[in-house]
Amino acid sequence: MASKEVDNKQVIFKDYINGLPDESDMLLKHNKLTLQLDDGSQDVLVKNLYLSCDPYMRIRMRNIIACTTPLRPGSVITGNGVSIVLISNHPEFQQGDFVTGLIGWEEYSIIPGGMNLMKIKYTDAPLSYYLGVLGLVGLTTYVGIYELNSPKTGESVYISAAAGAVGQLAGQFAKLLGCYVVGSAGSKEKVDLLKSRLGFDDAFNYKEEPDLNAALKSRYLPNGIDVYFENVGGDMLEAVLENMNVHGRINVCGMISHYNLEEGKGIRNLTQLIFKRLKMDAFIAPDYVHMYAEYVEKAREYLKEGKIVYIEDIVDGLENAPSAFVGLFHGKNIGKQIVRICDK
Repeated sequence: MASKEVDNKQVIFKDYINGLPDESDMLLKHNKLTLQLDDGSQDVLVKNLYLSCDPYMRIRMRNIIACTTPLRPGSVITGNGVSIVLISNHPEFQQGDFVTGLIGWEEYSIIPGGMNLMKIKYTDAPLSYYLGVLGLVGLTTYVGIYELNSPKTGESVYISAAAGAVGQLAGQFAKLLGCYVVGSAGSKEKVDLLKSRLGFDDAFNYKEEPDLNAALKSRYLPNGIDVYFENVGGDMLEAVLENMNVHGRINVCGMISHYNLEEGKGIRNLTQLIFKRLKMDAFIAPDYVHMYAEYVEKAREYLKEGKIVYIEDIVDGLENAPSAFVGLFHGKNIGKQIVRICDK
């Protein structure tokens, strides 16, 4: 029987960029793809269902080697996704399996050797959750809260970008440990969400605070900060350093304010690290993949018991992936930004 040929819509990365990303930096293209695999390979052909939009992908749009390899101009953008296996030459994957891993921003992908794919064991939760609370985003947050500089009962925890994919979980995990939790976000809607649905003790719109240092000190965390979950950097980090308690801890997960800068912005008051004997740790999820299976079991229980909730911002259609990604840097998303290509 002849192999089926399909139209494979793709999002192409045009060229390395400076400053804020724009939709014009990505090009929608149509290619023909024959649904077959080479004999003797261990490749896997998948139909892509959901794509993850993540701020770290902006780093890959520069011609630098950081914690991840850069994208190649003229190539399909790649990122984390959820897919269904159509054809498999790999012994670990069968037709009909749901998988998650690094895939192309396209309707169909051929994964050489099944590289970096993980079979989804449980399908009783939304598949999109495997790009958030049940995926590397969740693992990242879990590591930051429970493994590094873990906050103790009664301590004050501050989380920037708190309504995002990571921040919303960081606050809820800290609350499960009995902490006083404050978050910041960029709109009234997000602030209300943090306090009403996500259980934060307090929250504020950082855009309405001309003096972040004074706002933290006088209104939101007058007793100081014991643990800061860092997602932003820049002016926010400077203000936090002034308000950390002695022997405070800073978990560095991201610094979105720096991703669009050609040269990183310096922090003026790092002497606070010495004066207050602060501990500052950075981490990325790939260093803790060995904990993933353990984390998923815990997170599923948290969800079933109603101990945590997870907010997603889902847009439909591969053609809307560029605008969804660009929106991350303008604060348009509320919760984890997902692109749904199709359901199944």
